[in-house]
Order: sequence, then C-alpha cells, then structure tokens
Amino acid sequence: MKKILIIGAGRSATTLINYLLNESVVNDWLITIADYNLILAEKAANNHKNANPIQFDVTNNVEREKQISKSNIVVSMLPAAMHILVAKDCVKFKKNLVTASYVSKEIKALNNLAIDSGIILLNEIGLDPGIDHLSAMKVIDKIKDNGHTLTSFKSFCGGLIHADYDNNPWNYKFTWNPRNVILAGQGTAQYILDDNYKYISYSNLFKRTESMKILDAGEFEGYANRDSLGYRKDYGLENISSLFRGTLRRKGFSKSWDKFVQLGMTDDSYQINNSEDLSIKEFLNLFLPKNDRFSVEENFCNYFSISSDSNEFHKFNWLGIFSDYKPGLKLASPAKLLQHITERKWSLEKNDKDMVVMQHQFEYLDNNLIKKLKSSLVVYGDDAINTAMAKTVGLPVAIAVKLILSNIIKLKGVQIPTKKEIYNPVLEELAKNGVNFIEELV
Repeated sequence: MKKILIIGAGRSATTLINYLLNESVVNDWLITIADYNLILAEKAANNHKNANPIQFDVTNNVEREKQISKSNIVVSMLPAAMHILVAKDCVKFKKNLVTASYVSKEIKALNNLAIDSGIILLNEIGLDPGIDHLSAMKVIDKIKDNGHTLTSFKSFCGGLIHADYDNNPWNYKFTWNPRNVILAGQGTAQYILDDNYKYISYSNLFKRTESMKILDAGEFEGYANRDSLGYRKDYGLENISSLFRGTLRRKGFSKSWDKFVQLGMTDDSYQINNSEDLSIKEFLNLFLPKNDRFSVEENFCNYFSISSDSNEFHKFNWLGIFSDYKPGLKLASPAKLLQHITERKWSLEKNDKDMVVMQHQFEYLDNNLIKKLKSSLVVYGDDAINTAMAKTVGLPVAIAVKLILSNIIKLKGVQIPTKKEIYNPVLEELAKNGVNFIEELV
C-alpha cells in the first residue's frame, strides 16, 4: 500500500482530497490528511476507509520527519513560506513532493540534491500558476512543432462569482485569499510590447485595462500582473516580441477599485493610530482632503468628480464606506481595514457558486501571415465549498500525484509543469473532469 501525506486541509484542498480518496480504492493508497486543526482534517477525511486524519504541526521537527519518512509522496498545501521545511525533509528521506505554489529561491536551490535523491519537487501545479502553464505550453509547443514563429503571447486568469449569483454592483466576490486581492498589483508591472519593455506603476495599474470576451461567460477586463517576464525562459520565449500576463475582473471593476488605490487605502506598510475607534466613514475621511463645508459623501464625490446619483457612487455606498459602523480593529493598516470592509460584502454566501476564467491569446507567423488563436477556459463551482477555485487548484495537484505514483511522470529535481511529460497527461485527465480548454482561430 502506497502512502500519501497531504499537509493542509483548508478550502483549496477540498477537491484534491476527494479526488485522491476516490482513487485510493482502486490504487490501494492510504492517505494521511494532516492539519493543525484536527476537526478540519477529520471533516476532509469524511470517514473514508483509506483516510487517516491527524493533528499536525509542521514546525514540530520530530513529528514532521516521522510523517514524511513513512510516506511515498507528500502534498504541501501550506502557506508558501512553509514549503521549504517540508521540501528539505523530502530530499532527506527521498520522498516526492507536490505543491501548487510558486518556486521559491530556497526550493530552487534544492534541485541538485533532489536529483541526487531521485525525487521530483513539483511546484506550480495549481491554477495560476499551474493550469496556465499546462495549457499555454501545449499550444506554444504545437505552434513551434508546426514550424511557425510565435510573435505574441498574452495570458489572463481570474477567480470571480458565477453570473447567476452576481448580485452586487461590483460584480465581484472573494473566491480566494482576500488579503491577496487587497494587495494585488503593488509594485511595478513589467511586460514586453512590440519588442519594447513597458512598465506600469501601481498608481496607474487599474487605469490601463484590456477588454475581452471569453466564450459564453461574458465581457471581462484584464490588468497587468506585476511580472510578465519571469517565464520567458521556462516557456522558451526569450525572443518573443510581446509577452503579457494579466488578472481578470468584470468590466468596470478596475475603474472603481482604482479610487481606493489613489486614496492610499490599500497600503499595508503602516498602522493607523486608534484604528479600533474609527468608523468606516472616519477611516475613509482620513484620506480625503480636509473640507469642513461638505459631508464625507460630498467630499468623496467632489474629489473624484462623480455624481451622488451615479453608478460609481452607488458601488461605494453599497460597500458601506460611508457607514458609521466601527470594525474595532486594533493596530490596523489601511489595507487590513479595507479587507474587513470588503469581506463584509464580498464573501461567498451559503448557496453561491463561483467561476474561474482563463484565456490565452497567441499570435504567430504562418508563411508570413499573422494568425491569431485563443485558448479559453471557464469552470463553474458546485457550491460555496466545492468551488471552481478548489477544483482548478486541487485537481491538477491530485492528478500529478497519481501520475508520479504511477511512474508516468518520471522527471526528477525541481520542476514546474512546462514539459510534455507533465502537461499532456495532466490536461487529458483534467478534460475528463470538466476542466477543458476551447481553442478558437480568430
């Protein structure tokens, strides 16, 4: 009996755990579900005969080494900074590791040791990063294999609310870590356009969006990710003329969110004095110009040159930023307070369903003719627990585990899923589970 250790049983691990438990029956696997919260691990195990839920503290060296040493493969669904603890033990005990997180410098440095140990440390096999790599590389390699020259590659991804449950003026609800949404885009975005390096400061990021339609899911807008250039080498696109990666939102979201950015309310670098005593309206007023002649609402409208009966004002009023409600958060940064405000209105309700959308846009030369190809994905969640986000993060992780245990993926060392040995079988299995890309020649 092969043994799988899953560390972390949070929301993003739901589909992953269910898939592996289902597969465990025919494959004779024992799956240890380890979480600091034993109740969470037991809930994820759901009394399955091949599940072993345990309370687990990843910082406990003795317990961590004990569990890893007796496993055949380890899945780490921990916060990214904790993966290195697990990865070092996997190298030490010669155990394969799979994570959905970006490759850190610390894990990358383990490459030679992992090869010497005869194991794979497979990272970035979730959604974004993950499914984006798989699907993009399949098309990129096909274009190259046909003798064509890729001149432009743009890739967009977003986690959003299902259209049938989109009941707020922002057309948005949290489907992943709210803190990451609040802080998204900070720094300077960089990409290549027509052989020119381009940069967008955070203060301008949400002003520069690109509109697109994705299958039957409707209209979206994309804003630039901070670094579009990091995968040039991994994708084999060192000489491409245009390369852009972006995040998707419904049309109009960015224009409104930009007002929080301009005011400085997404800043997480300092704490506000007496933040626990502030109402939301008072919090907002900290960032508006002083003007005793107008109310906070009037001052806000004047500052941004909008009308109080406009759709734009309605978004902020609905969100409650003019409210007298006091969050009561001590030593809070502006970003922390804004997160609290948005979580009150943007959290998934019990019966909500979410949606993941992704689109790759390719341009290539075929006998000196420019051709354009779109590859698009839309996945819908089943409910507020079995979300599209959980599916698209968890399924590729789970499938990779099965392929490694089945010796179909034989690669060693630190890897991301940009090679055919990984992306072909994973995409094939994803398609069987309803995660399927549609290609359109424009």
